[in-house]
Amino acid sequence: MEPEARSRPQPAPGTRPDAGTGAVARRRRFPWHIIVFLAPATAIYSAFMVYPLLDSLRLSLYAPSQAGEVFAGLENFSRLLTDELLSERFWNAVWNNLVFFAVHFVIQNPVGLLLAALLSSATLRGRAVYRTLIFIPTTLSVVIVGFIWQLILSPLWGFVEAPLLGEAGTALLTLSLISVWQYVGIPMILFYAVLISIPDELLEAARVDGASAWRIFWSIKFPLLLPTIGMVSIVTYIANLNAFDLIYTVKGALAGPDFATDIMGTLFYRTFFGFQLQRGSSTMGATVATMMLFLILIGVLIYLFGWRRRVTTYEL
Repeated sequence: MEPEARSRPQPAPGTRPDAGTGAVARRRRFPWHIIVFLAPATAIYSAFMVYPLLDSLRLSLYAPSQAGEVFAGLENFSRLLTDELLSERFWNAVWNNLVFFAVHFVIQNPVGLLLAALLSSATLRGRAVYRTLIFIPTTLSVVIVGFIWQLILSPLWGFVEAPLLGEAGTALLTLSLISVWQYVGIPMILFYAVLISIPDELLEAARVDGASAWRIFWSIKFPLLLPTIGMVSIVTYIANLNAFDLIYTVKGALAGPDFATDIMGTLFYRTFFGFQLQRGSSTMGATVATMMLFLILIGVLIYLFGWRRRVTTYEL
């Protein structure tokens, strides 16, 4: 055998001489099939989510004039925060939105956790029926829910004599509780999914050691629920900052009485589209929408850096 031939690496027995080269080529081949599958969803998401968001940000920096829209910088934001009429409506809507979220955070999520803990009990009969009945309101139309609760709470033919939806002090709280009733099934299902995934061997070992049901929940189940609790909280915050349909269905765009139920969604609707004698302004409406985005981003950042980084996720 020639020296040059002896110096070449010999292929392993039973393999083709070009097997290694073919494997490298296959590894370097660009995965075009991924683009084919992702392209339709990416295009639709970009057209209906990304582009409107970016265009709203752009529009908030412009102001109407006789020659059309002209660049105004942060003038719209300054008007929204300092103008006597606009700032009053804006800060009132922000406060009402925070109250709307606080009711969901304090009542909806703990009640959902309690229901999930009860439904995950192996001794409870008819768990599937209860789970379905609690989750059914989530699937109902908000228009139907608003109309039914207006009839139930009507002082004329309802079950409550006090005008809960007609007084400024009780209207927002009442609407918040209606929303809690409708959507409590969502956190319940999320918490329930975590609870039923906890291994029975872990819980049985705690019972053998003499732990009570209350101690098992707080020492074993609750720590495993913490990541889901944080996720449910931030989802609740985002959903409540974007709330609109229930308030609009029950109280209309003016969110009465005396703007007591006015939130960012109804303020944006009146500002952008106009209502009754109020003229709509696309630029000022985009400014309100941008402020809604900023408020949501603040909540998301608090969740990411104040909660998620400090909570340990356990593998079940």
